[in-house]
Amino acid sequence: MIVEPDSKAAEPGEGAPGEDTAGDGPVVKGAAGDGAAGGGAKGAKKSSGKGGGLRESILLAVSGVVVALLLHMFVIASFDIPSESMENTLQRGDRVVVNKLHGETERGDVVVFTGWRDEYTIKRVIAVGGDTVRCCDAQGRITVNGVPLDEKPYLHPDDFPSGDKFEKVVPKGRLWVMGDHRSASADSRAHEKQEGEGTISEDQVIGRAFAIYWPFSRATVLSTPDTLARTFTNTR
Repeated sequence: MIVEPDSKAAEPGEGAPGEDTAGDGPVVKGAAGDGAAGGGAKGAKKSSGKGGGLRESILLAVSGVVVALLLHMFVIASFDIPSESMENTLQRGDRVVVNKLHGETERGDVVVFTGWRDEYTIKRVIAVGGDTVRCCDAQGRITVNGVPLDEKPYLHPDDFPSGDKFEKVVPKGRLWVMGDHRSASADSRAHEKQEGEGTISEDQVIGRAFAIYWPFSRATVLSTPDTLARTFTNTR
């Protein structure tokens, strides 16, 4: 499934503070004999305060925009989900927050990566470099290093682990990824004849999707399923 960057989420800084209106009250005239210099000094002081407040407001607004842009470029990003290949975990129209500094990619991570057509794609990591991933055992389950996966918590309820049989040793530095709606997902299984035999490079990963933030009714944190969080023996 191809995901689209959410441009709206990348435009922070709207509504910069306006001018400081301090000093706009009525002018009180001094008694006869007061020097013009005194009045001029007071006016200059008021003018300086007003200009300083405006400059400070602009500086704060610009700083906020710069910080937000840096966060968007190097730390977090937002993406739209345009298809059903990750249902029911992610539904069409969901917006997810992606952590670009997530560290080493692990089994169970939902990751955004540069896909097989050089477009942003989102899938779940099932196996990592050194793993042997296979479909299927006698009960129709996918296995990783011989250990069967209980995929019910995230697999689409009307779907099954895989309609295609496969057995793959994932090369070092690469990942085997699959959608949660297997029959509607063009994932590693559909690209076995390409370079990497269906796997993607860890360098292609943009980041890990860690939360749905829109719509509010579906806002939630995306955690690692227990079946993929345990220890698997491999040669990684």
